[in-house]
Amino acid sequence: MIQIDKATIRKPVARHERDTGSSEVQIAVLTKKIEVLSEHLKGHKKDHSSRYGLIRMVNTRRSLLDYLKRTDEPRYQSLIKELNIRR
Repeated sequence: MIQIDKATIRKPVARHERDTGSSEVQIAVLTKKIEVLSEHLKGHKKDHSSRYGLIRMVNTRRSLLDYLKRTDEPRYQSLIKELNIRR
């Protein structure tokens, strides 16, 4: 799989300099992984194990987004705009 530079993904959404585990950061990293894996699956249609991994990542991101919406609605709204996630 292609290496993803998590530091550049993390920087715009992090709450503070050393933030690696907040919901926003996790959602941003998962979004990038989902984009990369989706591109991979367009060319490799029979790669079912990767498709299963993609479905798990999407479900995890969905759970994190639901949690963020429940706890901090304005931050949720700004994050889905920034990451261009349709909801």
